Amino acid sequence: MKTKDMGEVLLTSAQMARFVARGSLRLDAVVPPEMNAEALHVLAEGVPPVPYGTAVSRAFPQGTFVHRLLELPQVAGALRSLVGPEPNVDHHAVHLREPHGGEAQPLHADAVIDVRPDAFDVQLMYYPHQVTLEMGGTLSVPGSHLRRTNESDTGRYQNLRGQDRLVCPAGTVVFLHHGLWHGGRRNDSDTLRYMFKIRFNPVVRQRLLWDTADLDDPQVLRELDAHFPWYEQATGRLERYQRILLWRELTGDATFDLDHWVTRVANRPQEDAA
Repeated sequence: MKTKDMGEVLLTSAQMARFVARGSLRLDAVVPPEMNAEALHVLAEGVPPVPYGTAVSRAFPQGTFVHRLLELPQVAGALRSLVGPEPNVDHHAVHLREPHGGEAQPLHADAVIDVRPDAFDVQLMYYPHQVTLEMGGTLSVPGSHLRRTNESDTGRYQNLRGQDRLVCPAGTVVFLHHGLWHGGRRNDSDTLRYMFKIRFNPVVRQRLLWDTADLDDPQVLRELDAHFPWYEQATGRLERYQRILLWRELTGDATFDLDHWVTRVANRPQEDAA
């Protein structure tokens, strides 16, 4: 793995391809136990709000818990790989579910339809304690992020084949593409459940920001060509089509394709017939 400034561990090309296909990246137990214990007190007290569009270094000053969380090598490297240096903070929030309380959120994407083909926001979700199935961690639908929907358009769907209900060890950090369909579940355990999230807006072009040493590794293509069980036979092909377009933007390679899907519909012959 390649490191950047201050010991950041950048993502590999295979990890980036996995994010492009799935819409999420999970880093298990990357936050040390002593920070997780501290987090329970910090989150209980609440994290002060910051104005929309504040640069991350000004939003969470040095020495604060969130600043130190974002400085952890794997967290910092993943954030830089996905949105680049010094992104803006869109918003942040502490979510908690009381024991045996709450209702399952409708399946949703965050905020309004975002039709940008060449940029995306990223949401960090941090879980300071172990999340069991009974605790009702975040549910998400892998590969749903590039199907453009408006907020809770998907709220009528209760369960989709291949959905993922988060079960994770303490100190896990998950990065979500802002378009991923997700929702918190009801907490049926005896334990108060915490989750802290931050949404980041990039301020630089999201191109080749990760460790590209493995860009030609066959695993990259395997990740980008992933199929998920909820995909329809025909319409599901559009998800791969959108992945190809996004990977072209991220790499700057206008010729990249999977099975010629974009190449054939982008074909615009300019030469007249003889």
